[in-house]
Amino acid sequence: MTSVKLSLCLNGGPAPSRPHWVAEALADCFNLGVSMTKTPDKPFNPSVSHLGRREFLQMIPLLAVAPTSLAQGASPVAVQKIHSCDMRVTDVARSVKFYQDLFGAPIQARQGERVFLRIGEGPRFFSLSPRRPGEDPGFGHIGLSVAGFDSEQIQDQLEEFGIARGVAPTQEQGKLSLASTSWIEQQGGRSELFFADREGIVYHLTSESYCGGNDVSGERCAVIDEPEATGLFTLIDYNHFTNFLANRAQANVFYSQAFGKTFQAYQGPSAPVIGVGDGLQFLMYVGGNEEEAPVIPGRIDHVCFSVEDFEVDKILARLTGFGLKPRQNLQEPEPLMYWISMRMPNRGGAEGGTPELYFTDPDGLRIQLQHRFYCGGTGYLGDICSNV
Repeated sequence: MTSVKLSLCLNGGPAPSRPHWVAEALADCFNLGVSMTKTPDKPFNPSVSHLGRREFLQMIPLLAVAPTSLAQGASPVAVQKIHSCDMRVTDVARSVKFYQDLFGAPIQARQGERVFLRIGEGPRFFSLSPRRPGEDPGFGHIGLSVAGFDSEQIQDQLEEFGIARGVAPTQEQGKLSLASTSWIEQQGGRSELFFADREGIVYHLTSESYCGGNDVSGERCAVIDEPEATGLFTLIDYNHFTNFLANRAQANVFYSQAFGKTFQAYQGPSAPVIGVGDGLQFLMYVGGNEEEAPVIPGRIDHVCFSVEDFEVDKILARLTGFGLKPRQNLQEPEPLMYWISMRMPNRGGAEGGTPELYFTDPDGLRIQLQHRFYCGGTGYLGDICSNV
């Protein structure tokens, strides 16, 4: 792709003078930008207080799709932080080595074949599990910590928002068969709470001290297996998850109400991000506006981690030295590739673009790395947000 075509893909005009990696980067055009049905004819202002008539009309779907099951005055679940996720991979040992060499993440727990890698000082983690028969590699669930965790109370709260109590699924069950239900899984001596939304995306709700331990609470992880490598990057924390759905507007209404959260930024007039609570972390739901019941389950597209020393040139050099290759086209990326997507003003980015850095792991799972103050907003670092 020429730099002129790249510029047109990024912002519809000639490429100004920018760092060399911008001219070489491939715009991830089918990423969040393609979910917008129409590009505003002026740069998007992420502050809702300055929405024009056209932008306001584009926001109406977010206000008009609240299902009747969302009870007025219902008590929301007190979500605190993004706490964990589970990655279903082809070869757990290979993936453990990949992520330990990359991030220097110690093993803080094991549950059978599942390995828990610590993020920062813990107890937050990401786990690596063997994919199930017939299952493609991907993200199994998103984990969220809840203040004053009480599984019975949380299930009661979820029922008020249309999530019925169900039973623990079998490995053969498809995700849509779990839609709009919560359940308890018995794992060893632990009772663990999960729920699936309308489109089958699964969440694991825990206390803020949960670490994957094998005790009754899952909060004891005394034995830490330190990696041999220090890692190329230092993980600070989770930053966000982006999820693709058939009806993004309905998801934005559900999660903002069920978790009692607000939109902390917009990446386009109909693309809000739901702040988790610390002013940085967020959940994002993109995709279509299908009103019918979903026939394909929603998909967790990627996870984003915040890292120390976010300098694009240095990160790309390290990834190259680690053996990853630059993505060469706009097709689905292969495993072990990296690329930059420039988020332009029409998607709430900075003039000239907010760089968003991605790579794929040995199974092709997408990982995003951003500055520690990235909040999904505007500015070069994406660090300018306001609750709107």
